[in-house]
Amino acid sequence: MDGRARVVAWLGREILPHEASVRVWLRRSFAAAGEVDDILQETYCRLAALSTTDHIAEPRAYFFQAARSVALEQIRRARVVRIDTVSEIEALDLAVEDPSAERIVSGRRELERVRRLIAALPDRCRRIFEMRKIEGVSQREIAQRLGVTEHVVENEAVRGLRAILAAMTEQDAPAGAQEPRKTTDGRTRKRR
Repeated sequence: MDGRARVVAWLGREILPHEASVRVWLRRSFAAAGEVDDILQETYCRLAALSTTDHIAEPRAYFFQAARSVALEQIRRARVVRIDTVSEIEALDLAVEDPSAERIVSGRRELERVRRLIAALPDRCRRIFEMRKIEGVSQREIAQRLGVTEHVVENEAVRGLRAILAAMTEQDAPAGAQEPRKTTDGRTRKRR
């Protein structure tokens, strides 16, 4: 497995299960949900750009710290910030330490949650997602093994990731606060 594939597999295995926790913290610290998505996107881009992850002993803490850095950069760019936002960010202590029993249990629950979401994907999508994102198999090799095009492999991997992220976001949303959806006639209505 090449370095890029190892980093992608590491992101899926070590970082993705903690997205919900980071998202909750960011929502508390930043008013607009769009900002949270921007921060997470930039954080994922930075993590994906790593040449190696061998130096990272605590992936969860690293993810929080990376998101914190991105958030602080956005605050500096904005120049006008609520004072309680800055105090919450500064109060976040991410010292590397042995995880508490609560964090271990929480991490295991998140991992099980992600496993259930992966298992719920359609068969071909699940197989491609697992080979591509967990095992780190190249698109070309997956295409050869399954007798499909590389384009199909890429689309199914993206489809799987989007489905998992959407399910996690939906599960994390407070009851009654789900986004409105479009009806067939173009009108908007709330999900139930």
